[in-house]
Amino acid sequence: MLESLRVGTGYDVHAFSKEPKPLWVGGVEIDPEHGLAGHSDADVLIHAIVDAILGALNHGDIGQHFPSGDERWKGASSVDFLVWTRDEMRKMGASLINIDSVVIAQTPKMKPHISSIRRKLAETLGLAASHVSVKATTTDHLGFTGRKEGIAAQAVCLLTVPGVKKS
Repeated sequence: MLESLRVGTGYDVHAFSKEPKPLWVGGVEIDPEHGLAGHSDADVLIHAIVDAILGALNHGDIGQHFPSGDERWKGASSVDFLVWTRDEMRKMGASLINIDSVVIAQTPKMKPHISSIRRKLAETLGLAASHVSVKATTTDHLGFTGRKEGIAAQAVCLLTVPGVKKS
C-alpha cells in the first residue's frame, strides 16, 4: 500500500489586475471587480492544486499542459484545468485521497468563502468535502501579499497510483 502512495505539492501566485475583472479562488467568485492578472481567470488556488496533483502523478506541471502563450486558455476557467487534471488522474488509475491547501492574502478576507470553496473543489474532484482542506492566512503586512499586491496559494495532495513497484 505505501508503495502506491504519492504526494504532490503546488504553489502559485498572481498579482492583482489593474483592470476590473472577477476574483476567482477555488472556483468561487470572491469579488466581481478586483481580480488577479493572468492569462486564464488566474485562480491561484486551483492552479496550486492542479500542480500538486500533476506533481504526484509525475505528469509535468500546469504550464506544460496549459501554457500562457496558448490562446485557447485566454480567459479560461481554471475549473476546466482541474477537471482535465482529474480526468487524467483517473485515466492513469490514480485516486485522490485528500487535498490540503492554504490561500495567502492580506485582502480580501477569505474566511467567509472557505466553505463554498471547499464544496466547489470537492464536487469538481469527486471527493467528500471532509477530504478537502482550505485554509487562509495573511502575512501580517509583509511581502507582496502583505502590501496587497497579489495572492499566493499552496497545496499538497495525497493519492494512490496502481501498479507501482519497488525499483
